[in-house]
Amino acid sequence: MQNETILQFFHWYTPADGALWKQFTTQAQHLKDTGLTMIWFPPAYKGNAGGLSVGYDPYDLYDLGEFDQKSSIRTKYGTKDEYLEACKAAHEAGLGIMADVALNHKAGADETEKFWVRKVNPDNRHEYLSDSYEIEGFTKFSFPVRQGKYSDFTWHWYHFTGVDYAHDHQENGIFTIQKDYAQTWNDLVDDELGNYDYLMYADIEFRNDQVREELKRWGEWYLETTGADAFRLDAVKHIPPSFFNEWLDHLRKVSGKPLFTVAEYWKQDLAALQRYVDATQGRMSLFDVTLHYNFHEASRAGNSFDMRTIFDGTLVQSAPTNAVTLVENHDTQPLQSLESPVEPWFKPLAYALILLREQGVPCVFYPDLYGTNYTDQGGDGQDYTIDLPPVEVLPALLKARQELAYGEQQDHLDGPNLIGWTRAGHDEVPDSGCAVVLTNGDSGTLHMQLGARHANAVFTDRLGHHPDRIQLDDQGGADFPVQPGSVSVWAREINATKV
Repeated sequence: MQNETILQFFHWYTPADGALWKQFTTQAQHLKDTGLTMIWFPPAYKGNAGGLSVGYDPYDLYDLGEFDQKSSIRTKYGTKDEYLEACKAAHEAGLGIMADVALNHKAGADETEKFWVRKVNPDNRHEYLSDSYEIEGFTKFSFPVRQGKYSDFTWHWYHFTGVDYAHDHQENGIFTIQKDYAQTWNDLVDDELGNYDYLMYADIEFRNDQVREELKRWGEWYLETTGADAFRLDAVKHIPPSFFNEWLDHLRKVSGKPLFTVAEYWKQDLAALQRYVDATQGRMSLFDVTLHYNFHEASRAGNSFDMRTIFDGTLVQSAPTNAVTLVENHDTQPLQSLESPVEPWFKPLAYALILLREQGVPCVFYPDLYGTNYTDQGGDGQDYTIDLPPVEVLPALLKARQELAYGEQQDHLDGPNLIGWTRAGHDEVPDSGCAVVLTNGDSGTLHMQLGARHANAVFTDRLGHHPDRIQLDDQGGADFPVQPGSVSVWAREINATKV
């Protein structure tokens, strides 16, 4: 018995020195021992920016750092051999591999082609600004360096729904490609901007049978090559859910693996998240975007935030079996496109709220475990240096998740500043069970009961935030204290003498 716990093993500013795969290989067993079960690796294929690409500008999905394309053989994270060695190390340590897959678009076409388009209003994609006219755009992906190895599929203009640049006219805009079988955008995508099918680059056309079959072939090849166990799907609000239903069903059947899948539908709108969960009929989980923003707001509001509402409007509250919970990720970190950082003082509380509860599968962010610093330009054009220290108690919280956070959960979310819950423990996990209490205000105590199995046990704070030793009563109850603006995880003291 083990609680699933994901680690996002990268961030936007991971150094572009090709060392990440090698770093992981040396860290794999340590991460397993720390309490992780699944590693979310960054996109492993060649992007348009070559060795500098984070991976969300996919050029060649079959190039895992093997071919001299886009001015680099390796990716930002290393070579194909180093990636496969990292995958092997993960499995040898007992860790699952989560592959990051961006299928919405392709970037860096090898040649231009001529095709007919209609220009649309970028703020309302249903509004056409022109009749059909011919342009020349970057839509042919022939991968001349790879020369057909692994796949001889060539992408053409009719494999895409739209582009954002007419090369011959030197014209920027949003252009929907006119094809015999489709003149409009895909349906059943997010309704932002009228229709959010088009995001960037050459937008893939999922109504094309050739496209769907090629992406199935690629998925089979990728799973066979890497041994991946799970997927993280990028930008799904721009992709019709029917494609992923078909794609995941196919790959699960041919691989024989359950292929746990979490998708990024980044929208602070619970109803939109629930619609996508319903449309994919439970085939995948989604990141709990609304919970992240609750953490962001709570961390900025201090003790004026009502902690009783921390789970209001969240996916983990309404659809817990389909929620992957997180504190931050590569898009929300400072200076990134969705910048909404959680303040350092609140991160221990936020991680307790995702790691020690029954609902949701938690995902830990690389800088919160390792720390990082970087410099980049802000929206005002000025350079800023960002220092993100590790969350000191995170290793202890991860250990508590694997050793303590089992059994029935009883919530005590009754105070505006002071909240807590208990986990009763499970017979299969020796000495499991805990009482968690946290506050965004003053110190306090919360009376909670864990049940008779913990009768008269002595409990201590596994995080070391509170010095007391507490003896529970014959019903497994006690007053559990917490320091100001802090969290304590009270658990059985092994071989304890009575207080």
